[in-house]
Amino acid sequence: MTTNTVARTASVARVRETPLLRWVLELDGVGTGLNGLAYLVAAGWIGDRLGLPTALLYPAGAFLVLAGAVLVALSTRRVVPVAWLWGVVAINAVWVVDSVVVAAAGWFDLTTAGTVWVLAQAALVAGFAVVETVAIRRVAG
Repeated sequence: MTTNTVARTASVARVRETPLLRWVLELDGVGTGLNGLAYLVAAGWIGDRLGLPTALLYPAGAFLVLAGAVLVALSTRRVVPVAWLWGVVAINAVWVVDSVVVAAAGWFDLTTAGTVWVLAQAALVAGFAVVETVAIRRVAG
């Protein structure tokens, strides 16, 4: 049985046997968790520089820490339901769309640095979503 055949099943992905999938989940999780931790620890400072309210940064930070932990946990599992992995891609896509809307709609009084940060973050998350999609397609067929 080839490695490609071993990694494919109808409803689960063998994460440990799929280096790209394992790597992207782990990197996404670590980055997400660290970003969330920064929001929790320095919400006031970050909010002042980016023009984002702390009332947004605290819950966003808590969500990101939890999401990061889940992603790292998924990256260490032997098998993961493919539906969960598509859920990761969907959440990343929602984050990207919401970030672009926040930057474009003027909901907050973003500084120039804030606009750059929000859009750069959206671009990075979109990149993770693309690589995750490629990896999922490789294992899920």
